[in-house]
Amino acid sequence: MRPLRFPPNRIATRPTSFSVLPSYFRLRSPAFTLIELLVVIAIIIILIGLLFPAFKGAQTQAKRTQAKNDLTQLIAAVNAYYTEYGKYPLPATSQGQNEDYTYGYDGGTSPANSDLIMILQNDAGKSADNPKGIVFFNGPIAKSVGGYGIQSASAPNPSAFFDPWGRGYSICIDSDYNNKVRERGTGNLLTLGVITWSLGENGDWDKSGIASWK
Repeated sequence: MRPLRFPPNRIATRPTSFSVLPSYFRLRSPAFTLIELLVVIAIIIILIGLLFPAFKGAQTQAKRTQAKNDLTQLIAAVNAYYTEYGKYPLPATSQGQNEDYTYGYDGGTSPANSDLIMILQNDAGKSADNPKGIVFFNGPIAKSVGGYGIQSASAPNPSAFFDPWGRGYSICIDSDYNNKVRERGTGNLLTLGVITWSLGENGDWDKSGIASWK
């Protein structure tokens, strides 16, 4: 009698569902290749290059808006002083002596606007010019020396009011009370009692100047 023979046990070698998937569906390594990394960096650089001019333009416009607002507030403060005292906040020697008087830049001959700001803010050092102790102007305090705002007592120009680009605002006042001041740049007479301006981003009146009367 022949011995019984059983077929050997065979484990099914049916391919798994993973092995039959196309190669592009299989799990890939999460690491970037060098080429992919360089492509990502290049895209980021291009995006920064495209967005930076727009960001800088928006920042410049915001500063110009702030400067224009400051000029308006300075004029309102000077006019409020005039309403209260019947005269402008001017040095005694300039009252009625000149066509107009400028605090700040007028070609390099006028003092900074510190004296005017001290009068309008009711600083103790200018109490004789503001005997009622009224605060006509309360501007922002500079966060750093030479930065935007009113400079601290320890700064090189204490109490001076600087624009967003770190330059002093200029305020021209009708010191002979004929209700006329000369326009910055052209010299034309304006029928106003006070005007103010900033030299703007470039420090060049013709290129970036900001005027209260425009």
